[in-house]
Amino acid sequence: MATTLLRPDQTFYPSPRLAAKAPVETLAYMVTFDPSRKKPDGLVTLDVDPGSKSFGKQVGRVDAPNVGDEFHHFGWNVCSSALCPYAAHPHLERRYLLVPGLRSSRIYVFDIKPDPKQPKLVHTIEAQEIAERAGYSRPHTIHCGPDGIYVSALGAPDGNGPGGIFVIDHDTFAVKGRWELDRGPQELAYDFWWHLGYDTAITSEWGTPNMVEGGVNPDLLLAGNYGHKLHIWDLPKRRHRQEIDLGPEQQMVLELRPAHDPSKAYGFVGVVVSLKDLSSSIWTWYLDGSTYKVEKVIEIPAEPANPDDLPPLLKGFKAVPPLVSDINLSLDDRWLYVSAWGTGEFLQFDVSDPFKPKKTGSVHLGGIVRKAPHPKSGPLNGGPQMVELSRDGKRAYLTNSLYASWDEQFYPDGIKSWATSIHAKPEGGLSLDEGFFSTFEQRTHQVHLQGGDASSDSYCYS
Repeated sequence: MATTLLRPDQTFYPSPRLAAKAPVETLAYMVTFDPSRKKPDGLVTLDVDPGSKSFGKQVGRVDAPNVGDEFHHFGWNVCSSALCPYAAHPHLERRYLLVPGLRSSRIYVFDIKPDPKQPKLVHTIEAQEIAERAGYSRPHTIHCGPDGIYVSALGAPDGNGPGGIFVIDHDTFAVKGRWELDRGPQELAYDFWWHLGYDTAITSEWGTPNMVEGGVNPDLLLAGNYGHKLHIWDLPKRRHRQEIDLGPEQQMVLELRPAHDPSKAYGFVGVVVSLKDLSSSIWTWYLDGSTYKVEKVIEIPAEPANPDDLPPLLKGFKAVPPLVSDINLSLDDRWLYVSAWGTGEFLQFDVSDPFKPKKTGSVHLGGIVRKAPHPKSGPLNGGPQMVELSRDGKRAYLTNSLYASWDEQFYPDGIKSWATSIHAKPEGGLSLDEGFFSTFEQRTHQVHLQGGDASSDSYCYS
C-alpha cells in the first residue's frame, strides 16, 4: 500500500529549524464525532489559505463506515523522523492519516494523495487485531516514529489496565505488537513522546477506559486515583527506567511536549487539576546527570464563580477550574501555548528559559462561566481545547470539544462546536483571526496541517 520514492518526501526536514521555513499550509485536517453515536464520525478538510474564498470553511469530508467510533487524536503514517540515521525509511511518503476511534478501538487509514481535499478510506485496523497482537484497546495518540507508527492505548480489551504503546508497520499497517518489553510499575497510560537524541521515551497518565469512559468519577478524582506520574523509558531497549510521581493531588498528567531540538533533554507536561485548589499547572521535565527530574513552572489558578452558574459537578467548589487539556510548543522551542478549557482562556508563554516561563499573551473564547464570544459569534460554549501550531509558529488552530462524556459534565447545556485560528506575533502576543471562525454540526477535536505541524514530527538533527 505504501509508495516507494526515489528521493525523500519534500515535507520531511532533518531539523526543526528547516521545518520552520517550510511552505505555509493551505489545508488542514480535523476529526469530528457525533456524541449521540447515531451518525458516522468524519475526517474534515479545512481551507486555511487566507487568500481563498473558502478560507476557514470545510472543503471536504469523508465519513467513517461505522457509528460510535468517537474520533479523537490522529496522526501521519510517516514524518521527518524517517530521516533519522539509525532507523531511516526516507523512501516512504507522508500520505496516510491514521484515525483511531477511542470508543470502538478501530483505526481507519485515509489516503490523502489522490485528492488532498477529499481523503479516501483505504484500510481499517479492527479492534480484534489490536487486542490479539498487542493486548491493548482504546487507541488514543499516534506518532510516526523510528521504524514504525507508534500508538498509545488507554487499557486492555476488558477496560482495565495496563495501558501502553503498540507499533504498526509503516508499509502494511499491520499491528506488530506491544512496544514494552519491561513496563516496570507503569499501569496507566495517555500520551507519549521521546528524546531521539537521548534514546529516551516519556509517557504520561490519564486513566483506564473504565475510569474515563463514563465521565469524571468524583470518588476516583478526590482519592487521587487518576494519573499523576511520568515514566521514563529506554527507547531502543523498550524498557522502563524511571518513575516520577508529581503527587496524587496532581490529577491527570496529560499532554507531553518535548523540546524539538534533539540535542535538548527537557520538555513540558500539562496537569489538568490540583485537588488542593483546582488550579492547573505546567511542569518541566529535564535530564540531570543520569536521571530525569521534574519541576512545576506555571500555575494557572481557578476563578471564583457563583454556584448558580456552574454545572452540578462544580457547584460545591464555587470556582471554575482552568482544566488545562492541551499544550503545544513552537518548533524553535520558544513559545508554549496552553488551552484552559474550563475558563475559556488560551495562553502564550515565552519559554526561552524552560524553568522561568513568562506569560506574553492571552485570548478568551467560551468557558464554563465566561462564554466569551468571537467577533463572528454570540456567546460560546466549550473552550479552547485541542491546539495545533503551524510550522512557522504564526498560527494556532483551536477546537472546543474534549471527550463526549466529559463535555456533558462540564458543559451540560451541550457544546456547539467551532474551530478558529489565532494569530501569534513573532515578538509575543496573541490576537483573534476575525476571518476564520466556523461552526460544525458534529463536535470538533484534533487538527493536523497538511505537510506537518508543531506536534506531528520529531527530528534527529539540530
